[in-house]
Amino acid sequence: MASSRDDFIIAIRSAFLKKSTQQKFSLLTLVLVSIFVILLSSFDFRAVRIMKTGINEFVYRSSFVVSIPENFIKNTFINIAEYTTFYNNYKKNKDELDELRSRNISSEITQYENKELKELINDYVSSSDKILAKIIVDRDSPFLKSIIINKGSKDKIKIGTNIYDQSYLVGRVIEVNYKTSRVLLLSDLNSNVPVTIAPQNIQAIITGQGDDFGQIKYIKEGLSDELTEESIVYTSGTGAIFKSGIPIGKLKINEEDMDKKMYVEFYSDFSQLKYVFAEVLSKTEVKNSGNISENDNENKNPIDAKLRILEDEIKIIEDSNAKFKQENERLKSEINNLNNEIFKSQTQITSQRDTIKQFNLDKEELKFLRLNLVHGHKCRKTFLNSKGFIVGTSDYKKCVLNKE
Repeated sequence: MASSRDDFIIAIRSAFLKKSTQQKFSLLTLVLVSIFVILLSSFDFRAVRIMKTGINEFVYRSSFVVSIPENFIKNTFINIAEYTTFYNNYKKNKDELDELRSRNISSEITQYENKELKELINDYVSSSDKILAKIIVDRDSPFLKSIIINKGSKDKIKIGTNIYDQSYLVGRVIEVNYKTSRVLLLSDLNSNVPVTIAPQNIQAIITGQGDDFGQIKYIKEGLSDELTEESIVYTSGTGAIFKSGIPIGKLKINEEDMDKKMYVEFYSDFSQLKYVFAEVLSKTEVKNSGNISENDNENKNPIDAKLRILEDEIKIIEDSNAKFKQENERLKSEINNLNNEIFKSQTQITSQRDTIKQFNLDKEELKFLRLNLVHGHKCRKTFLNSKGFIVGTSDYKKCVLNKE
């Protein structure tokens, strides 16, 4: 009897050890274990709660450990991108600083060459000194605009002396006494100032209107269409009345009744002037030293001297144009490089956004899985829980998330 029983057990064991039977048995075992776990989750036993907590802790910590390399790679990529951006900004600022320094040096060289050319033309060096003057009388009327300052001939003030409000031109001296002088303001009806309108480099004349604006007149026909309200008005130096390059105001265009008029809004408010600066000019003759040679005798001819000066000016202009062309090509190349960098940055930003979005989705999914292990049995529709929802529906997911 016992031997027959042993033979039966051996037959069953050999059947299960077969490969196909073993696979079926493993699948059946998993199904049975799953049904058993589902049934256990429906009951709120202490042992079941402890097992759920253990499984949750294991899954949560396992997912945390698994995500450490991914988070490290992601943070490393973000830090490298930030460092690259910082380095590019630093390099760009450094290049701009070097460019500004080179422009400053070029400007100083140009000023020095301009000074040398003026010395060659005039045979004297002109130097200026601004002295502070106080306004003691303000002769204001609807049409005439003039002021009286407390500086006169004893202070080397002369007729035609330029008067400034800081760096802006406000007028010139038309009458000089020993201790006082009368200044005709730019807004006076009798004021006419030759000017240059930049950046279009158009020559014109400003006429006073008796108010805070001056009117632009005597512009060559067709050139007025090139002007905009962003244009700046400077003195042109024509007629040797005012120095060239002194800022006066900003251009304003008025188009009414098909009549286009252009005005200048002065930088200085003439009604608020209390102190002004008078520019006192002094000239020093240039003394020729050394022996007179044949070349010096040739240089005495004014026409030859002017021709040489013009040739030098042409050479300077050609060199400047060549530098501007090189600078233009370099700027075009930099613009193309910057556009490529912007495109790459936009691509990186899009990729990073997608990565962050995917990370947020994974985080939400992990949160749902963690809560599902704890509260899934409360939201799952079963025979004992008819108020629950079908697993996989949005209502079921919402119920699990709300249990937190």
